[in-house]
Amino acid sequence: MAFHIVLVEPEIPGNTGNIARTCAATGTWLHLVRPLGFEISDKYLKRAGLDYWQFVKIEYHDSFREVEQKYAGSRFFLATTKARKAYTDYVYRDGDFLVFGKETAGLSREILDAYPDTLIRIPMGPDIRSLNLSNSAAIVLYEALRQISFPGLE
Repeated sequence: MAFHIVLVEPEIPGNTGNIARTCAATGTWLHLVRPLGFEISDKYLKRAGLDYWQFVKIEYHDSFREVEQKYAGSRFFLATTKARKAYTDYVYRDGDFLVFGKETAGLSREILDAYPDTLIRIPMGPDIRSLNLSNSAAIVLYEALRQISFPGLE
């Protein structure tokens, strides 16, 4: 098993490339939900991922609903600044899905409303709207990995 990062309609190729590199380094699955705000061949995407692309376990989906259907019964944790609980308030299990929205708008209300009990936020100062997507994904993923003692990682 492994954790899964889901990016719903990511817009910035460099962020997705950075997250792909983090996924490669940790054995985490990366799920990209269309539409993407860039081409997969984008030079910034490739540069951010460096030469790790062959190590990325990646799936493409046409909708978040498709991810939910394919992985029915899985646990989904949705990152949003609107959550009441911090990402550290949950106990993660191998195989969980960590879901992040697009850089400019986050996740849709429809998606958030489907998971009211597993909305997570990263604490930050009151004058900051949000953190960078790739930083947020890494923060949450490494907490989940820490909780299960970093299996297979040195």
